[in-house]
Amino acid sequence: MYTTSIRPFVLAATFLAGSLTVNAQDNLVNALKVNASDNSKASFKFTDVINLENTSVKNQGSSGTCWSYCANSFIESEMARMGKKPIEISQIYSARNTYIEKGKMYVRMHGATTLGDGGALHDVMNMYKKYGAVPQSVYTGLNYGTEKNKFAEMGALIEGVLQAVVKNPNGELTPNWERAYTAVIDSYLGQAPKSFDYNGKKYTPESFAKEVIGINPDDYVEISSFEEYPYYTKNVLLVPDNWSLDQAYNVKMNELTDIIDNGLKKGYTVAWAGDVSEKTFSWKNGVAFVADKKFDEMTAEEKADLFNGPKKELAVTPEMRQQAFDNYTTTDDHGMHIVGLSKDQNGKEYYIVKNSWGESNDYKGYLYMTKEFVKYKTTAIMVHKGAIPGAIATKLKV
Repeated sequence: MYTTSIRPFVLAATFLAGSLTVNAQDNLVNALKVNASDNSKASFKFTDVINLENTSVKNQGSSGTCWSYCANSFIESEMARMGKKPIEISQIYSARNTYIEKGKMYVRMHGATTLGDGGALHDVMNMYKKYGAVPQSVYTGLNYGTEKNKFAEMGALIEGVLQAVVKNPNGELTPNWERAYTAVIDSYLGQAPKSFDYNGKKYTPESFAKEVIGINPDDYVEISSFEEYPYYTKNVLLVPDNWSLDQAYNVKMNELTDIIDNGLKKGYTVAWAGDVSEKTFSWKNGVAFVADKKFDEMTAEEKADLFNGPKKELAVTPEMRQQAFDNYTTTDDHGMHIVGLSKDQNGKEYYIVKNSWGESNDYKGYLYMTKEFVKYKTTAIMVHKGAIPGAIATKLKV
């Protein structure tokens, strides 16, 4: 996900697609405060146009699990859209199962694939389909004496186990490595429940997913936009944390926001993955936009004024978008949940975005992201097929 000002810092922190490790999330948040303004909130006047039901803001702690928090928040809003009472789904149950499958892929690929906390939006749907889901109250993942996720020690150990397996000291792999690897994860996160009681009824993760949550994972698709692929075809999403090599549909750049707009109007929220390392993304101020000039060409006064009210934006082109992805100024940093649409005092539209960094910013865990920023910095969105405009859905054959 994305880019300019703190790129050296970001590479040093080694996070991709929400794969913020150790204290990388905290470091990123602090770095994004560099251009924050104390007067920003008073300088913006947002009026909500659409604000769809979503559950409370969560905090992923020191873990690279934004993709799981985002996609599970998305599923919770899908429950509300379907007329169900949303419940908090265990984000770490999804992550735990992803780590199990990622470890298997790492060994099958002789170590030539990504490790770490990171994942993709589709991982949550894939794990939901294979392993089901459980309430957060049943599986918190806090099995090691902390009140928030803190995955650095676990990550170092599981990486060491998998690297030892790939070295193949016996000359032939035994099935024992999978049990040893799983045991390390379970010692930190807890063993996954085979059954549990919820509201006076016993469930398995599979029956809970089917009977209580009730979504069909096959109804959801990932979509992106790249010039190098034919439009309206499926292609492997080329980001490091796509360890499972899942495919995304390819649409024209402007169709990304067309799909989001159509979905919001029809009551569908959107899971979003993208780049948040631009100088014009401020978590503290809760605003993200595309400046009309490069940051290093701005005066000191212009830099200080970045978030003091609406600013003129650069019109993003497909060529700009592709170039930023190809030159690493757009990377797959983070996952968040688009839950609505708002307008500023000048009538410009912004998406209302729910984050998973707690309520530590001006908008208590939410932020306002312009459509130009979304066109420029999105690596993928995940939507219900019903959110896609009919003409685009026909071209995609969904």
